Amino acid sequence: PVLDTEDAWVSVEGPVSIVELALEQKRIHYPLVEHQFVLCTVLYAIMRLSLKSVKPLSLFDSKGKNAFFKDLTSIQLLPSGDMDPNVLSVRQQFLLKVVSAAVQTLCSSQKDREISEEEYFPFEKGKNWPTLAADLAQYLQISEDLVRRHYVCELYSYGMDHLGEE
Repeated sequence: PVLDTEDAWVSVEGPVSIVELALEQKRIHYPLVEHQFVLCTVLYAIMRLSLKSVKPLSLFDSKGKNAFFKDLTSIQLLPSGDMDPNVLSVRQQFLLKVVSAAVQTLCSSQKDREISEEEYFPFEKGKNWPTLAADLAQYLQISEDLVRRHYVCELYSYGMDHLGEE
C-alpha cells in the first residue's frame, strides 16, 4: 500500500513508525492460525469445564502436533481430510464430554441457586458451550449433528425438557 505523509513529517527523525513496522512483517499462514485457535479453544474448554483425563494433544495427529511448534509465517503441512479413526473417536468423545459437562454445570447451578447461565459464567456472557462444541466439531471433522443430538439427550436426561424440545 502507498502511504501518503505530510511534508512536516518527512524531516522528523526517530524510531520507525508502527505502520512501517507492520508492513515489513511477513504474512501469516491463516490455516496455521486456525489450527492454533482450535487448540486454544480445546484447552479453554478443558479448564473452564474442569474436564478430567483429557489429553489435548491426543486430539491431533502427528502432522497437527508438529504444526503447533512452527512459526506462524511458515507454510506447514496440516492434517488432510483423511484422519485416523482412532483420532476421530477421541475427538468425538472429547466433544461429547464438553457438552455433558456444560449441561451438568448449568443444571446443577440452576438447581442449587436458581441462577442463570450468564451469572454462572460472568466473563462469558452469551457463550453457549454446546454451540461452541458444535462449531468446534467442524474443525475437528466430527458430525455436528452428533454433538447436537447428544446435547438434546443431555437436556432431557437432566429434566430440562423445554430446552430439549427447542
